Amino acid sequence: MVTDGEIIRERFCYGGFMVEKMNDRKVIELEQGWDFMETGITKLKRILEGLPEPPFNSEDYMMLYTTIYNMCTQKPPHDYSQQLYDNYKQAFVDYINSTVLPSLREKHDEFMLRELVKRWSNHKVMVRWLSRFFHYLDRYFIARRSLPSLNEVGLTCFRDLVYQEISGKAKDAVIALIDVEREGGQIDRALLKNVLDIYVEIGMGQMDYYEKDFETHMLDDTAAYYSRKASSWILEDSCPEYMLKSEECLRKEKDRVAHYLHSSSEQKLLEKVQNELLLVYENQLLEKENSGCRALLKDDKVEDLSRMYRLYSKVTKGLEPIGNIFKQHITDEGTALVQQAEDAAMSKAENTGGSHEQARSLSMLLLCLNYSGMLVDFIYLFLPHQIFVRKVIELHDKFMAYVTDCFNSHTIFHKALKEAFEIFLNKGVAGSSSAELLATFCDNILKKGGSERLSDEAIEDSLEKVVKLLAYVSDKDLFAEFYRLVFVSFSKCLVTDLTLARENQTNFEEYLAQNPDITPGLDLTVTVLTTGFWPSYKSSDLNLPDEMVCLAQLNLADEDLVRVLQSLSCAKYKILIKEPSSRTVSPSDYFSFNAGFTDRMRRIRIPLPPMDERKKVVEDVDKDRRYAIDASIVRIMKSRKVLGYQQLITECVEQLSRMFKPDFKAIKKRIEDLITRDYIERDKENAQLFRYLA
Repeated sequence: MVTDGEIIRERFCYGGFMVEKMNDRKVIELEQGWDFMETGITKLKRILEGLPEPPFNSEDYMMLYTTIYNMCTQKPPHDYSQQLYDNYKQAFVDYINSTVLPSLREKHDEFMLRELVKRWSNHKVMVRWLSRFFHYLDRYFIARRSLPSLNEVGLTCFRDLVYQEISGKAKDAVIALIDVEREGGQIDRALLKNVLDIYVEIGMGQMDYYEKDFETHMLDDTAAYYSRKASSWILEDSCPEYMLKSEECLRKEKDRVAHYLHSSSEQKLLEKVQNELLLVYENQLLEKENSGCRALLKDDKVEDLSRMYRLYSKVTKGLEPIGNIFKQHITDEGTALVQQAEDAAMSKAENTGGSHEQARSLSMLLLCLNYSGMLVDFIYLFLPHQIFVRKVIELHDKFMAYVTDCFNSHTIFHKALKEAFEIFLNKGVAGSSSAELLATFCDNILKKGGSERLSDEAIEDSLEKVVKLLAYVSDKDLFAEFYRLVFVSFSKCLVTDLTLARENQTNFEEYLAQNPDITPGLDLTVTVLTTGFWPSYKSSDLNLPDEMVCLAQLNLADEDLVRVLQSLSCAKYKILIKEPSSRTVSPSDYFSFNAGFTDRMRRIRIPLPPMDERKKVVEDVDKDRRYAIDASIVRIMKSRKVLGYQQLITECVEQLSRMFKPDFKAIKKRIEDLITRDYIERDKENAQLFRYLA
């Protein structure tokens, strides 16, 4: 491999020969002039071959250049520009056939590659120097005739004679070395870089030769190589092990591009590797027993799940199967929570002796009974429904963390999470809907701070999480009612009320501690709230006489009395004795106080079957809707004055659909009501036409 500096030795002493030559324009015949040029070309070839030869000096160069100049500027028929152009090309052809090709044909594999790099480098040097000698052709003759430039002619000779014969062998040798490196062997990366540069440079600005003669074959070999590896690894390795190997292979392929492959190959190469290692075996990999995607989710393998996302996020549609597994896993986890709540409710029903529906209810009543010096607190008992809501919140927090941390908040996993929660949250939970349970849960923590006596910050956080869960609930009526009851009125005053109430309670307890002579006789908790800022509930004035047997003495409604008596006589703690003994309360039953009742606990918890609050919620929703429908009809008629029945219905539905899906029968009923109240009237001649009454 020869450099330009080894060919020329600068010497700035021209003598008088050239001037004399240029002044004395004797005709130079083609044979005479070419013999002189061949002397210079032979000298250049010897230098390229490393034979003993002094480098060109300035005088040598100028003599060669001037000879070409003179032969091209002579008057016809002695203008030899075309002949010199042809001889320029023939000089390369002769050198390649006599020297370059024989030297390449006798070498193989890596040795042939080294020889090819050397010959290509020397050829480019030869092209540069001959182009300088023949430069006058480029400036005038070639420009006027629109012929290929001297540089192009020189490179084309190598392409047509050397590259076309050797490129296939070179390609095979390069690919073989790449496979050696993939198997852990050491190779000369610089050599491969130089060889592949030939494929690029021979295209003279185009990538066709690199892509057609090398890249296509290299990609096919890559696919075959990793197909063999994948078929073995998928049987031997666990899912995490397989992904580690795949990730390392992809890293190494990127490294190969950085060191010797052309940068345009990177995406194609990685896609081949991803297809063979990840896409072909995706289902088999994700469903591997004890180590697949479900197992990773179950065992909280965050690092492995993150790696799975990194790998498959770069594969077209590679994340969809993972999203489906993620969705099914969440659905199964949520459904299991629903089943646990069902089982717990059934167990509670059996333990308390209450009916199935009563055991499933959430609303409890706080009672205090003081009889014969014995104190029994009937306080709110959290049934499995409250535990269910807490577990659902924890489940959502857990998998939302997966979405953000492992899956980079990708839309596929947000969608999977949403759809999974929609599936199990819209199932009935022990006789109640999820919307009811969520609303009751929030109502409880707003009033009491929940069983944990939460701080204001914790309450706000819990409410925020429940709102996210409500977005998955399809029971939009209950969602609207929840929002109306819990959040519309939730303002700074609520937080202030809770804070002041806790301070008052703390002060009261400190006062009792400092004054032991003052004993209220019972555990007392008082919460003072601002009127109008909190939801209202049905209340009862309760009298506590010495004997709890008569409806009039208790001042309770019949349904409330039955619930209280059932809790006291049919549940785990038999505070009252009921005759006849059964698990249900009838009007003919007789009750007496169980004077023999004892328990090692001073405070006992007894669940009270609740009232049906759902009916009231539905009634309130219907009432609110009636007002909304009335307002919509009046607005439409006021603007239209006269309108047909069908058009009135259509416009009313369109207006109301932003709030709720109205019922046609309800709209028709409200139209009739507005007619009776003289807001609108029916046309006397056309019963399907209505007029607005101002």
